[in-house]
Amino acid sequence: MSSLRRRGLLSLALAFGLLPALAPAALAAGLTMTTPFPSVTVSPGSQVAFDLAIKTSNSARVNLSLSGVPSSWTAGLHGGGFVVGAVQTNGTDATTVRLDVDVPEDATGTTTITVTANDGGSTVTLPVDIKVEANAGGIVTVKPDFPEQRGTSSQSFTFNLNIANQTPEDLVFTGTAEGPTGWTTDVTLTGSATAVNGTVKAGGASNAAVKVTPAENAPAGSYPIAVVMTIGGKQYPVQLSVDVTGSYSMVLSTPNSNLAANGNAGTAMTEQLTIQNTGTAPITNVVPTSTLPTNWNATFDQEKIDSIGAGQTVTITATITPSADAVAGDYPLKFTARGDQGSDEVDIRFTVNPSIVGTLLGIAIFLIAIGGLYWAFRRYGRR
Repeated sequence: MSSLRRRGLLSLALAFGLLPALAPAALAAGLTMTTPFPSVTVSPGSQVAFDLAIKTSNSARVNLSLSGVPSSWTAGLHGGGFVVGAVQTNGTDATTVRLDVDVPEDATGTTTITVTANDGGSTVTLPVDIKVEANAGGIVTVKPDFPEQRGTSSQSFTFNLNIANQTPEDLVFTGTAEGPTGWTTDVTLTGSATAVNGTVKAGGASNAAVKVTPAENAPAGSYPIAVVMTIGGKQYPVQLSVDVTGSYSMVLSTPNSNLAANGNAGTAMTEQLTIQNTGTAPITNVVPTSTLPTNWNATFDQEKIDSIGAGQTVTITATITPSADAVAGDYPLKFTARGDQGSDEVDIRFTVNPSIVGTLLGIAIFLIAIGGLYWAFRRYGRR
């Protein structure tokens, strides 16, 4: 055998001898597994999904497994609506599988989960990194225009809440509010009094309104209003406050509520008036005044009352002088008490008594008339 032929045979034998060693490398090169985003950052308590593309150079069954999943995490491979542990490739197109991972609320730092694919002849691995950071997926905020309002207990207060959704998902929201005992609270969503819930678009904003009506005659003080907005299944508490300055009301009357008086023309008489503060806060600088018929006059023993406390009553005396030429009869008199925070008025019917002179003159005229008739009857009655 020539040396040339021997060298040819040796080369052929070496080629066949190396073929088994080269075959696994070729098969490994034919199995691929990729994902478009192998490293992501998410918020605690969120869900994340990785789309995996598995491809082989020949039709083959590819077994899949996971490793590196923390004990408090949940991870699984899904495809076709099932949890899968293997895929079948056709040698031409990639087969897709989804890796779903639930990140717990207390997760921190970076976790690497490894997906392993094996077609029976070769193995490939694909590590995916999940970094957990607070608010990585965007945040939701609820802010009132004004967290505190001030006024009397006789008025209502409306707080406007601005809801901002900086997450990539549309979120449904509802709201509740609670105030002190006897108070009324109503939450209106998106400007509709009948809406049960609202939707805030991804990257958008919406609003809610909280109407608060204090209890009648609520004492002055600061009252908390607890609001809870539930947005996308999470609760967002909002603390509001109403500062009640007190209610202001007064009643002007007489000590016995008798609204009738009488006197003589041109003669002064006194009438007591009561000013009662029926509110929950002091009324200051109370001034009494009167509206009387022409040429009548009234003065008060107290021209101004500096302050009347809540629940207190002040009695003043009015001196009323009818006109000297007032004829007998009834006259309407109006009295007003006006303070910095409120006022009230009362009407009193004043009866002017007939004068004594007039009465005597009337009697004299009557007697003269009777006497005249009697004289005429006596003189001419028998003819």
